[in-house]
Amino acid sequence: MTDTSATAATTRARKPRGEYAKSAATRTAILDAALEVFAESGYRSGSLREVAARVGMSEAGLLHHFRSKSALLQAVLDHRDERSRSYVDVTQPDGADTLRGLVTLAAHNAGTPGVVELYTTLSAEATSPDHPAHAYFVRRYEWTREMISLAFAKLADDGRLEHGVDPVRAAVATIALMDGLQVQWLLDRDVVDMADALAEYFRGFVVGYDLGSIERVLDARAVTEAAATEAGATEAEVTPAISATEAPGAEGADPESKDVA
Repeated sequence: MTDTSATAATTRARKPRGEYAKSAATRTAILDAALEVFAESGYRSGSLREVAARVGMSEAGLLHHFRSKSALLQAVLDHRDERSRSYVDVTQPDGADTLRGLVTLAAHNAGTPGVVELYTTLSAEATSPDHPAHAYFVRRYEWTREMISLAFAKLADDGRLEHGVDPVRAAVATIALMDGLQVQWLLDRDVVDMADALAEYFRGFVVGYDLGSIERVLDARAVTEAAATEAGATEAEVTPAISATEAPGAEGADPESKDVA
């Protein structure tokens, strides 16, 4: 026999689908507003009251969705990462596609200076273990290193990394370059183009990163082949001359080397 009372209680406990959608939309609106406020004022100066005002609710209403400011910050950072991952596809079999995604992300970041400044400031502050974003940045750097290392490892397996390039060290250097480019770009946006500088870095040691790198490889190969051909031709010219000089009866040959009848 069906327990109708239990079924009814379960039905009452469930939220209608419309309420779930509304709650999710509200959380997304809060995260977008918080990202704007923190990007404009910084995490420490940005207030929950300002975030709440931008989405048309009270501070108490905001705390119903996020229990504290640090919890909101964590959710904002995760929300931002979800957006960033849409530019970088780590599932592609060609590691160069992942690297190109990083360049696309760098170009996108150039359009959001406030967010770049927020991340740059937070990542420096979060080196302190008691910072609310410390654990987040530790995990984020671990994941990013693994993701980029995997891309370089795929390229190495395909024979498309320059000799001596280690995938893990290349990943660490890539992250350091991206972070450093962001700081320089924040200081002077007319001097630094983050996307161009990152792409140029990849072209230096990834074979077939783009058409430019392919052309450089082909040009270098052509020079090597031409040098080998020229060396071979020179050797072919010198060998007959030596043979003719050493031949019996040849001009300049040693008369004592002739056989005596």
